[in-house]
Amino acid sequence: QVQLVEAGGGLVQAGGSLRLSCAASGRTNNRYTVGWFRQAPRKEREFVSAISWTGGAKTYADSVKGRFTISRDNARITFYLQMNSLKPEDTAVYYCAAKDAGLGTKDYEYNYWGQGTQVTVSS
Repeated sequence: QVQLVEAGGGLVQAGGSLRLSCAASGRTNNRYTVGWFRQAPRKEREFVSAISWTGGAKTYADSVKGRFTISRDNARITFYLQMNSLKPEDTAVYYCAAKDAGLGTKDYEYNYWGQGTQVTVSS
């Protein structure tokens, strides 16, 4: 089992930045891929970004490429999503999730989920 706890959400003006963090605990010795997803009101949950266990492979949704950066710390148990040039359409609850090795962009591929953190971008 892996437990994930997100932090760093909040209210920011359009064009601003936020950094989300995801702290992992439990069986963190496994080689998990970690992904970020988001869900806006009345919309489906959508993929944002994912990073491999080694950090050598990353992938992003087209909507956030060039604005968001995913990373992990050296101990590989805290993960980050740096969000720059935020837009009102980025407003959503952001979730981190973990899965077995292999980058994935589908939420059903991920076994473990955090509780989510709200990001609100005002225009």
